[in-house]
Amino acid sequence: MELEPLIAIPIFIHDFLCIHPFNDGNGRMSRLLTTLLLYRSGFYVGKYISLEAKIAKNKDLYYDALAASQDGWHEGQDDPIPFVKYLLGTILSAYRDFADRFAIVENRRSALDMVRMATQNKIGRFKKQDIREQCPSLSISSIEGALRNMVASGELKREGAGKNTCYFRLK
Repeated sequence: MELEPLIAIPIFIHDFLCIHPFNDGNGRMSRLLTTLLLYRSGFYVGKYISLEAKIAKNKDLYYDALAASQDGWHEGQDDPIPFVKYLLGTILSAYRDFADRFAIVENRRSALDMVRMATQNKIGRFKKQDIREQCPSLSISSIEGALRNMVASGELKREGAGKNTCYFRLK
């Protein structure tokens, strides 16, 4: 697997976004193109981790990197490096997320052990959905049961109710 596409793809996407070919949907199209170009270059992380979701989680960083890179594009004075760094960081983060998920399910573990491993990677508050993303093989009821057990044992603290429920590690 060659690494040159990891530089060429962000530069192509940067230029695509500078051209701004559509009235609406440029960002969505660029993220689809990114995933397609990564697949064609042998980088399949987008099959398992949504690059779109990772970008959406930190949209401000995406727009900041894009703005820093686009300045002067029409005059040939742009600097694509901030956008290249941003996109490579997002791809690296996706691979790390994939490795974390794989480590959780690699060995047969109980739901409690899988949720416990998933929570160890969390800093600050997190929601049930964050655990579900890391443990896609578990049912929601298994995740809820494991979280209840961890709250009861003093490993986690629960705050809020309903959709606003979040957890954070105590140990």
